[in-house]
Order: sequence, then C-alpha cells, then structure tokens
Amino acid sequence: MLFDRAPIFESAVPISIFAEDQPGLPPFDVRVVGGDGGPEVRTNAGVRLATPYGLDAVADSDLVIVPTYRRPPDEPPPAPALDALRAAYERGAIVAGLCLGTFVLAAAGLLNGRTAGTHWAFAGLLARLYPDVRVRADDLYVDEGRILTSAGSAGGIDLCLHLVRREFGADTATAIARRMVVAPHRAGGQAQFVEHPVPECATDDPLGATLDWAVRHLDRPLSADVLAAHAHMSRRTFDRRFREATGTSPARWLLHQRVLLAQRLLETSELPIEQVARRSGFASAVALRPHFRRLVGVSPSAYRQSFGWNLSMDGRDPSHALAAGRVTL
Repeated sequence: MLFDRAPIFESAVPISIFAEDQPGLPPFDVRVVGGDGGPEVRTNAGVRLATPYGLDAVADSDLVIVPTYRRPPDEPPPAPALDALRAAYERGAIVAGLCLGTFVLAAAGLLNGRTAGTHWAFAGLLARLYPDVRVRADDLYVDEGRILTSAGSAGGIDLCLHLVRREFGADTATAIARRMVVAPHRAGGQAQFVEHPVPECATDDPLGATLDWAVRHLDRPLSADVLAAHAHMSRRTFDRRFREATGTSPARWLLHQRVLLAQRLLETSELPIEQVARRSGFASAVALRPHFRRLVGVSPSAYRQSFGWNLSMDGRDPSHALAAGRVTL
C-alpha cells in the first residue's frame, strides 16, 4: 500500500523481497495498491510509481504491508485505506508497517495497546499522536504476531527477512539476503544506532559550554563534580540544570556520549578496539563491551563488521567523494 510523497527506497523494499521469484518461496501474487485511491503515486523524489490495484485488492490478501508514509507523518491517512487495513486484520491477514508506515497502522487503531517500532527520528511524534501505542524507539523491528512494525530504511528489510524466516525458514531468508547483499539476520531488539547529540543551549550558557567541552574531552576522567566545577556551579544546581537540559543524569549522559564516540571511531578508523575504548574514556575494551552491547545491541567487533568503513578507497577521502557531484539515476 503506497502513498503520495512517500520515500522511494522504503516504498520498494517489500517489492524487492516478495515480488521476485525466490528459491524456497511460493510464487506470491504481489499487488501494488494506491492508498490515496489513484492509479499512481509520486514519491518525495518526484518519481512516479504505478499503483494498478485499488483498495479492494486488500480484501483477499494474506499479507498487507505499508512500507512507508509521507513526511511529516502527522497527516491523517485516507479513511478508506484505514478501513481496508482494519478489515484485513479482522479477517486474519498479517499486517506490517515499515518505517513511517507504522503511523498508518496506528491511525487505523491496530497498534492500540501494542508495542511498535518506527524510524527513531519520528518515535517521539508517534508516541505523542498515539499515546495508546508503546513505542520502542531503538528496536529494528517488533513482532507482535499478526502485527509487525519496523524502524526506518534498512529496518524494513530486516523485518521482511524476519517474516520470511518465520514463515518459510532460515535457509530461504538467507538465500534472499545473499541476493540482496545484506545481513541475513539482525535481531529485532538490536538498536537502530541512534545518535543523541548535545542539546542546544545558548552560546553564553555555561552549561552548554561545559557539555561541548566534555564531548571534546571524553578520554579524560570526567565526573559530575568535574563538569559542575567547569560550569562554575554548585553540584546541586548543576544536577538540576543538567537534567532540565538533557532529561538524564550527568553519569548516564557521559556514558552515552562515550559509547557514541566509540561508535564513530569504529565506523571511521582502523584503531584496535582497545584503543577505541581508551580514546572514548573507558579503561579497556573489556570495560567498553558491556556498555556498548547494552546501548547499541551488539558487540563493538560486530558493530565494526556491519558499519566500519574501508578507508582506503584507492587513496580517496570518502567524505568528499560526492561533495560536488550530480547524481543521475
């Protein structure tokens, strides 16, 4: 079920998995439906996609996927599309919302009292618009039986592969993942690798200056007392101001910032994990691992395997490879 002004990548994810002949999968009858009722949709990139089926095609579908929705996703979806989703679920179909498609399922009332995931950048909005939904801001995907939801972009691939694995076995899911050149299995509870930046503060605010200073000196033995002294505040005043600005304690914030720095070093450098740990303010790799796994969902070595960048690139700096380029598709 596609909608106007939706991102093109997410729109194509389930088609890439279910619409091609795959070893181990039955020959699915895949129908692309226009959620807005028209014969085509126009993506946010301006590319037009044909939606040759109407909403009546949902009536006898075994699996209904809403791969994404328009941004911002607070615009109410069309009532006929919501009616079709509710009827499909009540009839026994599996219903999945990928990325911003979660907002469509929530608008249909299918997520009330359930746990759901979505793109981390819109998790707060989902929670505000639909307070009856238990939003999991960090999970790659959430499986609630006949209702499944996922994080953004590649999280939709993970959910579709999980659904294939659940219904048709690991060998089939692995074969599809191999064709798509993606990881065959990432657990739903694995984090989306969300970056929580330093909160914006006024430039003359001593708290903001202290947070900025701390981020640049995470390899030092920092503590709440050290930060309070740098901000020229009493510990009590500092703790109160800090929680107002960040929503957490100085100790938890420091730990999170150190794990974020470790993530960046694992992505962008070839430093051994022991050096990554020390540069991030941990005593050793052994001290880093449990915190990294708890906040990110995987070990530092597994994270590097998935997200580490090959810096060689024939001697080119990857950060400037497309700096002044024009992309033609």
